[in-house]
Amino acid sequence: MSTISQNVDLLPYNTFKIRATARYFTSVSNVDDVKSIFDSELFQKHKHLIIGGGSNLLLTGDFNGLVIKNDIKGINVVQENEDTIMLKVGAGENWHKFVMYCVDRNYGGVENLSLIPGTIGAAPMQNIGAYGVEIKEVIHTVEAIEISTGDVRVFSNAECQFGYRESIFKHELKNKYFISSITLSLTKKNHRFNTTYGAITDVLKQNHNNEVSVKNISDAVVFIRKTKLPDPEVIGNAGSFFKNPSVEHSVFDRIKVDFPSVPSFPGENGLVKVPAGWLIEQCGWKGKTIENIGVHKHQALVLVNYGGGDGSKIWDLAMKIQSSVKEKFNITLHPEVNVI
Repeated sequence: MSTISQNVDLLPYNTFKIRATARYFTSVSNVDDVKSIFDSELFQKHKHLIIGGGSNLLLTGDFNGLVIKNDIKGINVVQENEDTIMLKVGAGENWHKFVMYCVDRNYGGVENLSLIPGTIGAAPMQNIGAYGVEIKEVIHTVEAIEISTGDVRVFSNAECQFGYRESIFKHELKNKYFISSITLSLTKKNHRFNTTYGAITDVLKQNHNNEVSVKNISDAVVFIRKTKLPDPEVIGNAGSFFKNPSVEHSVFDRIKVDFPSVPSFPGENGLVKVPAGWLIEQCGWKGKTIENIGVHKHQALVLVNYGGGDGSKIWDLAMKIQSSVKEKFNITLHPEVNVI
């Protein structure tokens, strides 16, 4: 079984750079390690928290239990033909490094998801997405270990019940499975590019490179993200704190009366999606600093820790933002970040 450490500082394990202590901590690198931990007396007697890259995590205090870091690695070809390739990837692999692995080999399907922080295991749980693409479009299967039995189960794409930043692992099966790997189906040629969302096309033109390719799209996305979003290595943050809300057309039309330039894009089930960052900005939060935490000056959707920030105070700030948006627009923002 993996080594168990005590009283471990979790600051290196969360991109918000919050200082909190785990009573017990271990890292698992294979399925047998995971099963051994689940069978252990320590696991049975204490609450547990499974983490990957810590990029979607807000710690509001010490964790008086067992933190398990998913460190399962490996990228393996499952099957391949002239047109497509199927890769099985360990849940502990860094997401962006995996995207770069694909870009370097001209495998298409994840280039729009470049520079998203975190690990492979969080991708299906959150159904990560950016610039018009979601991970559900390329996931073939998800392998996971049932926590109560140690049994390994393979979920089909349909069984994952993907939605906007949602999956079965966040609802019916929350805290019931440990994701060990995912298998993705990617293109080797005849790629299906998406350049319609955001500023990808504009950036390609600015770079005097109108050729649409896996690498050029990835480069454009990286450029956009670096321009708009703070680097977690420099300023503590967890990326987008809230989901973009989807509203009825009648609600959107009411907003448009007072704010004719309100941005929007199609949501699921015929709804209208309104950028949460825009709603937050209209409430005056963009760039606001409270002691050593605040709202990022370039992107109101990102809450930041400038150094030594307290997770509970960041959560208080998030709730104040949520309340002000509700009061001004009668829209409830829902956190995308996992709050512990």
